[in-house]
This record gives sequence, structure tokens and C-alpha cells, in this order.
Amino acid sequence: MSLSKGTSRLALLTSAAALTLGLGAAGAWPDTIKIGYISPLTGSHAEFSETDPFVLATMQSLLENGLEISGEHYDVEIISKDSQSSTDRAGNLAAQLIYDDDIDLLLIQDSLSSITAADQAELNGVPAISTMMPWQAWMFPRGGDPAVGFEWSYHFFWGLEDVIAAYQDIWTSVDTNKTVGAIYSADPGGEAFGSADFGIPAALGQLGFGHVNSGHFQEGIADFSPQISKFKTEGVEIIAGHSHVPDFSTFWTQAAQQELEPKVVTMAAALLFPSGLEAQGDRGDGLTTEVWWTPGFPYSSSLTGQSAAELAGQYETDTGRQWTQPLGYSHAIWEIGIEALKRAGDPHDKEAVRDVLASGNFDTIVGNVNWADTPIKNVAKTKVVGGQWRLGGDHQYQLLITNNASAPEIPVEASVVLLGDL
Repeated sequence: MSLSKGTSRLALLTSAAALTLGLGAAGAWPDTIKIGYISPLTGSHAEFSETDPFVLATMQSLLENGLEISGEHYDVEIISKDSQSSTDRAGNLAAQLIYDDDIDLLLIQDSLSSITAADQAELNGVPAISTMMPWQAWMFPRGGDPAVGFEWSYHFFWGLEDVIAAYQDIWTSVDTNKTVGAIYSADPGGEAFGSADFGIPAALGQLGFGHVNSGHFQEGIADFSPQISKFKTEGVEIIAGHSHVPDFSTFWTQAAQQELEPKVVTMAAALLFPSGLEAQGDRGDGLTTEVWWTPGFPYSSSLTGQSAAELAGQYETDTGRQWTQPLGYSHAIWEIGIEALKRAGDPHDKEAVRDVLASGNFDTIVGNVNWADTPIKNVAKTKVVGGQWRLGGDHQYQLLITNNASAPEIPVEASVVLLGDL
């Protein structure tokens, strides 16, 4: 099946909010596996699902003849839903998938949906896999205990301790006065990164870095002058925190106007995607961020055998768009889900699928995902390293891996360059 065909069918998602894909051959097998998939195709988090039509078309092609499990042949039906970047809607969609569609497995590729949709799976005894949210933000708002975990919902991603370690790796590789000024958006991501218990403030004291906290700002704020003035007064040389692209663009423009000249800027969320850098014009050159997946990662897909570079290359060739970090995770969640159904023996036995996840150790295109041996129940931590955006290459901006202390197997591609040296 060509990508254009898959993409045209999947385009209905944005207008109808949901699309059911029957993936069996004509004269479908008498038994069908149903997989529910929730992601934010529209709304404020839509960038996290930009690669979904490509990934779903790939899965459609791979599963068009069904699956053979324990000598039985099954048709496969994917029921994909658009959360519209709404937590309430995500929970309602998960309930629909469970009650109306009787799904065998729920896949959640959406940080905003990971809580409410996973809670529905937990309440109704349906195995669920989620990703793309720091594990603390997935577990604690649900009342979870890392020593106890949950029964039905399983999550793979990194934690705030991992991303802060990547930031530390960036900051200690260059010469600064170790004074960090931080801005935090007043949303779940900003609350997590700004947490005095487990976020950036908690880590900086242990690292010997100063922390100039400007508090939480409301999204859509028009004036960052108070924060900028405070950073200048306190001699801040590193800017960090959590914000989304529009707010960071406002801050970064006003920083230039008011002659705030940090040596390093490392911002979560706003600097994840090429579009976030392009919004800064040439002033995106040298900004740094966490890196959870790139074509430079040395891992391969268990479904297609493609390397990370080959998957990214195919995406760019087929879509004409630059790869983005969620591509790897959107692909990996299907690797895990399909393998779990196979290992269960009976894909309709929800307890068997759950038990496979609980004891599962999977090699994927984002690296190893291991729930069998984890100190955080129901959480498999993945790798995150440091990177810097630079002008040039095949696109306006390229993301280069600069620091890999936490994952030496991931090759470094460049050294960090201070903003003042560009």
C-alpha cells in the first residue's frame, strides 16, 4: 500500500475525529483483534502526532494480512481516535473504545491523554501502553506509588531525573557561572519541571548551580519583562525551564530587545520540533534541548528491521517533511503492542496480555523497553541525551547530539557551542 493512499484515508481523522481501519484481506478472518489508538491529531499538542498518518499507514501495510498467533489467524482492526489535545475528551474516547468497540489493547500516544485514558483502562481491566510523558507526570497525578504501580496501564519514557541529567551534561561541558534562570509554564509540564520536589529546582542545588526562579507564567502572556529584568540583575548565564513555542518566542524576542544575553538556553517542550526553531528565525541557532530520539540513535525496529536513520529517511522521502522526535516513539508503541499480543498466546485474553507487559523486555527503535526489571512499577525508562540545534544541513535547522553521558552507546555528533560564540 502506498503512503499517499494511507495518508488520504487517515486524513479523515482531522475532520471526523476517528477512523476505523479494517486491516484484514478481503474475506476477513473469522476472528478479529481490535487495537484502540489515541493521539492528539489536532489541538495544542498536534505536533506530537504529525508523524501519525505515516506510522499508521506503515502499520496498515504490515498488518493487512492479519496476524498468526499460536497457530490461529486473526484479522486486525485499528480504531484510531483524535483526542484534540483534550484530557477530558481522551478519557471519554478511551471509555468508548472499551465499551463500544470492545478493544483488546489500548495504545496512548499523547501526554495529555496518558492520565485520563490510562485511568479508563485501569478501571475496566484493559491492557494499556502509553508514552511521551515524563513518568512522574504520568504516575503522581493518578495517585500512583512507584513502589506499587498499577495493574493494567504500562508506560515507557524517561523521567525528569533523566532529562535534568542531560541538561547537566550540556551545562557542565561549557564554561558558565552556573547560574540558571528558569521560566515555567502554568500547566502540567511546567508544574513537573518546576517542582521543588523532583523538578529542575530540586536538582540544581545538588549540582551546585544557582537557581533564579521567576515563578510560573500563564500561557499567552504578553510581557516577560519582569522575568528578564530579574535574570539580568542576578547575572543569569543559563536559561532553562518549560514553555511552549508561542510563549518562548515572546520571551526570546523580548530578551533580545532588552539585551539579555545568556550563554546557554535549554528549554523543554518549545525546542523539541523544527517548527519551534524556525519560529525564532536565525535566533534559534545554538539553542539546546533534551533529545529522546533522532536518526543518530543506534537502534532498529523489531517490526521492519529499519535503523533509526532508515525510518527517518523513509518518512522524509514519503512525506516531504523533516523527521521529528515523536516518530520513533509512535513507531515503538506499535512494536511493543503487537509483540505483546503475540506473546500472550490468546490476544483476547486481557490478563495474559497484561502479564506479558508486566514481565516484558522489548527491543525497539527507541532502545530497550524493560518492565521486567524496573524499580518504578509499570514504568520502563528510555534514553535521553543532550542536543543543540544548528542552522544548516538538509533543512533550516538540524538537531545534533552533543552530550551522551547517560547513554554512551548513542554517538555524539558535535560539541556544544556557546551562544556568544556563534
